[in-house]
Amino acid sequence: MSAPSTELYLKSKIRTVRNWPHEGINFRDVTTLFHDPEAFRVMVESFSLDATRLGVNLLAAVDARGFILGGALAYQLHKPFMLVRKKGKLPFRTVGADYALEYGKASIEIHEDACKAGDRVLIVDDLIATGGTVLAAASLIRSLGAEVVGVAAVIDLPELGGSDKLRAAGMAVHALCRFSETE
Repeated sequence: MSAPSTELYLKSKIRTVRNWPHEGINFRDVTTLFHDPEAFRVMVESFSLDATRLGVNLLAAVDARGFILGGALAYQLHKPFMLVRKKGKLPFRTVGADYALEYGKASIEIHEDACKAGDRVLIVDDLIATGGTVLAAASLIRSLGAEVVGVAAVIDLPELGGSDKLRAAGMAVHALCRFSETE
């Protein structure tokens, strides 16, 4: 499937929930893609090609929908898989970072032995909005000596500026589709 047809195909399958979780937010629900085996396959294959091109040797996925894609991608590529979790969810020694969401604040953590110098990491998440979550994850990964080579996301919300911030921070951004605030 070509990039434009992949984008149109996936966008047609994503459910938008208006005014959730707060008034004025258009929540892009990717669970519909996980429920559709063909859409799920298209996402994993597309990200797999990009990860191979980038020379990725470790996948990091962001809590929680990113885990679904990241796990499938790690399996497909036969690569290790790192969890980027909400604060307090990991059982071993962690490093953490706070960040701003488009509608609040949050904290994430990774295990202190989740990656090492020389690792080439791809961060996987369902959506790029303001970029805060991925920038925080990248900061943690880099603090342990690894290199963040890219970000794979199903959806980019370019009007919120996150993908531009990620590129400015030296990460290749691969989003399968984009939504404007009016769609």
